[in-house]
Amino acid sequence: MTSTFTALLCLGLYLSQTIGAQTQILSKPIIWAKPNFMIPKGRPVKILCQGIPEATEYQLYFEGRLSARQSPRQPGIRNIVSFPISAMTLLTAGQYRCIYRSGELWSNPSDPLDLVVTEMYDTPTLSVHPRPEVSSGDNVTFYCRLETATNMFFLLKEGRSSRPQPRYGNTQVGFPVGPVSTAHRGTYRCFGSYNNHAWSFPSEPVKLLVTEDAGDTSLAPTEHTSFSDPALWNHTAQNLLRMGLAFLVLVVLGYLLTEGWLCRKRIQQTSRNRASSQEHRRRLNTVTPG
Repeated sequence: MTSTFTALLCLGLYLSQTIGAQTQILSKPIIWAKPNFMIPKGRPVKILCQGIPEATEYQLYFEGRLSARQSPRQPGIRNIVSFPISAMTLLTAGQYRCIYRSGELWSNPSDPLDLVVTEMYDTPTLSVHPRPEVSSGDNVTFYCRLETATNMFFLLKEGRSSRPQPRYGNTQVGFPVGPVSTAHRGTYRCFGSYNNHAWSFPSEPVKLLVTEDAGDTSLAPTEHTSFSDPALWNHTAQNLLRMGLAFLVLVVLGYLLTEGWLCRKRIQQTSRNRASSQEHRRRLNTVTPG
């Protein structure tokens, strides 16, 4: 019986470690830039990568090639490493990803981070038509114009975590927006560009005001994105999975122990009944005349 208990316990621990490892290798880190993904030429920026608490090494990839390695200084729940760039240039602008190692396993790559260098070309102008103050349900168009010919424009709402809207054009493009709601309120800027990662100076800001109708109950989307939650959720899921497996092993062991105890009780009771029956027959044989 003891060997059976030991085998089941080992099996439970093996399954817990195996499933935990599979969860680690399938999870991916979070990558972001500080202070922003748009950095003026010559300014510093940090690329941050966050994995699970057990991560021991990180690797940063730039345009698909290994760029840097880093180990966390203080491993823990907020397991984050920093890859600093002292000055943004055309050579450091592009797409970044990161991965991490835990034990002998490597994670899946993070989502791509497109790091952009700005102030590379002349300043565009931005306007909104028909007017900057409209009612909910109306349609507006932002026009971005650059005197120097380019081939791409980007419209960006300040404070938003969503990706900028790109459009191709020579000297001017329009960005239609609508029907608008209170979620579209805010300050907008545009950029001109010759590629996805090298932008012009930003335009002067244009503020869009949307008058709320009585029936409009829409809410503006969240302006900030939390970077630690996914990794914490991954870690929590792993712990819950391990606890569930440990509980299952304990239930099985408890069941087997109970069955073993009941089995011994039945054997003892059967032995006592047999002994009592034999004693009873012996006494009858003793008192019965020959």
